[in-house]
Amino acid sequence: MIARVVSRPFAATASTTFGARSSAVSVAGFHSSGAAQASLRELEQRVKSVKNIEKITKSMKMIAATKLGRAQRAMDAAIAYGKASNEIFVQSDAQDSPDAEKKGHEMFIVMSSDKGLCGGIHSALSKKTRQVVGAIKKEGGESPYVVTVGEKGKSQLSRALPMEMALSFNQIGKDIPTYEDALAITDTILKSELPVDKVNIIYNKYVSSISFESVVLPVYTEGALLNAPKISQYEMDESNAKDLAEFSFTNTVFATLVEGHASEINSKRNAMDNASKNAGEMITNLNLLYNRGRQAAITNELIDIITGASSM
Repeated sequence: MIARVVSRPFAATASTTFGARSSAVSVAGFHSSGAAQASLRELEQRVKSVKNIEKITKSMKMIAATKLGRAQRAMDAAIAYGKASNEIFVQSDAQDSPDAEKKGHEMFIVMSSDKGLCGGIHSALSKKTRQVVGAIKKEGGESPYVVTVGEKGKSQLSRALPMEMALSFNQIGKDIPTYEDALAITDTILKSELPVDKVNIIYNKYVSSISFESVVLPVYTEGALLNAPKISQYEMDESNAKDLAEFSFTNTVFATLVEGHASEINSKRNAMDNASKNAGEMITNLNLLYNRGRQAAITNELIDIITGASSM
């Protein structure tokens, strides 16, 4: 903790050190300045430490800014791919089918990651998950299943919702997530054979270069497609509905993974930018304190010299 600079009254018998008044008495040019020197050295070391942190945060900001362009291009392609595969559900009004509206066991797949230092992007996902799960419990519905992608989401939700945790994935999307990552997630979920009636994905929607939004995206099942009001306009064999639903599920997971990754990189860039600005302000304040303390120490030295000369 940095002590406040105390201005020294002009007196010949007391020597004031930086940050605290010394109890030692100056006698004929001899003075006690050990505490002042120690405080100045601590300030100097702290300035060096903050400067090193500033260099790291600036480097991380530049790296995130470099990755953001690739992440945005991948996000645009993945979103277009996901919308195309989901078009049949939209055109057939699958959201109005009885299977989509009925109550039952729900699953929430939370798209976080293993990386930190990216602002409140993981906390926003956890908060959204707690809200929707809490709303279901409040209405007296079946306890939902929570599946987390990423260690950050798992660590937060395992404390808040330990009884609802069903599956967790890590080491997904170290770089830009691939379709194989999404396929591994959906394949594991489908093989788990959990009694689920509805599936939802909670992810960070990319809004702009300075913001994101945690949203809940429903995933339509085979039953929702077969019982859709306008499914009759498609000449589709019912045996293909299951494969189509699973294919659309994987595509939706892939699109949300990539969009969440772009939101994370963007949030990291903004977080490192803010950290660099805060470090710069801290360096300015610490330099000001250091200069004041150094000036106070020099003034004390001059006063002691003049006092000693006068006493001679």
